[in-house]
Amino acid sequence: MSTEELLAQVLQLPRQDRARVAEGLLSSLEEADDEDVARAWAPELEHRSREIVEGKVQTIEWGSARAELKNELEERRARRTAS
Repeated sequence: MSTEELLAQVLQLPRQDRARVAEGLLSSLEEADDEDVARAWAPELEHRSREIVEGKVQTIEWGSARAELKNELEERRARRTAS
């Protein structure tokens, strides 16, 4: 079975199953363990936390952030489909 054939079959799965396949594939590409990832992200998280405390950035509620992300994804899909 070719990669294209496999992808075509996976794309026919229900959304939840496609997400599970995607998660498994992405996990298989990760070479770092959780400690390495946490260590790599620590400086960025400290930087972002400091910006919030200093008032340099403003936070938004999760519901608003989620809605913005959802709208952005829908716009990207629409542009991709229109191409």
